[in-house]
Amino acid sequence: MTSTPPALGLLLDVDGPIASPITRSINLPEITRDLVALAHAGVPLVFNTGRSDAFIREEVVRPLLAAGLRADSRVHGICEKGAVWFSIGPQYGPAGTSEIHVDESLAMPIDFAAEMDELVQARFADSVFFDHTKRAMVSVEQLTSIDTEAYLAIQPVFDDLAMASLQRRGFGVRRVDDERPDADGAVQWRIDPTIISTDIESVVLGKDLGAKRALELLALDGALPLSWRTVGDSRSDYAMADWLDAEGYEVEHVDVRPSDGVPEKGYPIRVSASGAIHDEAGAEFLRSWLEQVA
Repeated sequence: MTSTPPALGLLLDVDGPIASPITRSINLPEITRDLVALAHAGVPLVFNTGRSDAFIREEVVRPLLAAGLRADSRVHGICEKGAVWFSIGPQYGPAGTSEIHVDESLAMPIDFAAEMDELVQARFADSVFFDHTKRAMVSVEQLTSIDTEAYLAIQPVFDDLAMASLQRRGFGVRRVDDERPDADGAVQWRIDPTIISTDIESVVLGKDLGAKRALELLALDGALPLSWRTVGDSRSDYAMADWLDAEGYEVEHVDVRPSDGVPEKGYPIRVSASGAIHDEAGAEFLRSWLEQVA
């Protein structure tokens, strides 16, 4: 356990900054190389993602282990926006992950998940797939065989059917600005459309909860960083930096897909100076941080 606070900690979304939104994997070898180098330089890394632990194990952990990630590195995973969490390293065996922790109180109703699975098979199987690796959320993801324009055309159709299904069960549900409370005026579930998927989840889940879980994990293996860099590709990812800022931490947020517009915040926001986006922008920033700590 380290007693000296690291100068820097990284809280990283995965799709976009680390994994290509096209291939859904780490497509740039320098990303894996620099992540491992940063970890070996004493920088804590936490992946804060809506992805499942199975996805992170296959697409992120395995490449890190293959690149030589050491057991003394401080690396953790927060999945499904805070519902699932674990630690990462070779000390946990060939899979590279510790025991998986799940907050079952935040899981979607089993019957709803089954209905959405059936709906995908019956009406949307040529466009999306149901992610059976999720433990708490219900996620439906674009097939890589169709283009973004085609996917975004069918996404709201599926989302509306999902909202109606939750309403039939007596729940309140929200999708972006469309809020449909229950009979008591409450909302329990959120439908979160992204550029490659729809996540259906508890309103408690989010990148802010993921940030809180991240610091709880890091507190178990050493001192907390003095400053933070958070990285994401959507407006919802700003919640990481919002939470850290509200808790009094020094933080800067990196937006690798600023086309949605960069909001005004009380902390610095960075975008690629070269105009790079997604994982190419992520690679640029990882390289710059490695140069600072090396």
